[in-house]
Amino acid sequence: MDIVLLLKAAVMGVVEGLTEFLPISSTGHLILTAALLDMPGEKIKLFEVVIQTGAIMAIISLYAAKLWETLVGLPTQTQAQRFALNILVGFFPAALAGVLFIDFIKSVLFSPVVVAMGFIAGGLVILWAEHLQTRGVQPRVDDVDSVRWQDALKVGLIQCTALVPGVSRSGATIIGAMLLGFNRKAATEFSFFLAIPMLFGAATYDIFRNRDLLSTADIPFFAAGLLMSWLSAWVCVRWLLRFVAHHTFVPFAWYRIAFGGLILVTAYTGWVDWTA
Repeated sequence: MDIVLLLKAAVMGVVEGLTEFLPISSTGHLILTAALLDMPGEKIKLFEVVIQTGAIMAIISLYAAKLWETLVGLPTQTQAQRFALNILVGFFPAALAGVLFIDFIKSVLFSPVVVAMGFIAGGLVILWAEHLQTRGVQPRVDDVDSVRWQDALKVGLIQCTALVPGVSRSGATIIGAMLLGFNRKAATEFSFFLAIPMLFGAATYDIFRNRDLLSTADIPFFAAGLLMSWLSAWVCVRWLLRFVAHHTFVPFAWYRIAFGGLILVTAYTGWVDWTA
């Protein structure tokens, strides 16, 4: 067992867990981390997708009561049926777009300029959304049980923009929901729940497509990444819920803009091979 490789997997897992649910793009951070740790290759790309399921397990563990209540209530309770339908409606557009366009996205859009522009554009949109929040408009949706299927569909369509590297799935869904009338907490939690089918589906699809790359020798490597992804995401999500109760997303916007600039600089100087 290669201890250094396991430590690298653990670091990647921590980066995934800390960035998956923040509006700052986990993909961009994982690309940078993999480059800094000298971990190239197709298997690492698959690893980056698979460890997202560790972050999702954090959501499942933190919202176990809500998810169990929904599952048990599906046969008879209207609210449970409505919640489950909203998640499926929100999940479908990006899932379909991902299946149809994933090869194009990986071959054309995974470039330094696209990733950097995704970061910077996302940061500017967050600043705009937070500016609108200061105008005193009362949010229409104050919890996930108040979401209508039309709201879920709109957020799902917005989630499709996160297929562009650097945009951030969490950023797109949270800020998109806020622009549609969700308060910060409802937008954040709805984004969490949408992530469950989205990321599990992406991981399952990628594992199936690239199953020839895997072997039993990879189990410790993947397990280390999954475990650290789950632990760090659990901590991050708990912190984020407390943060949004009293703060805006403006600091994340400026971080995104600065990180987008960093991508451009490192790509131009050759410090990081983002095209890999």
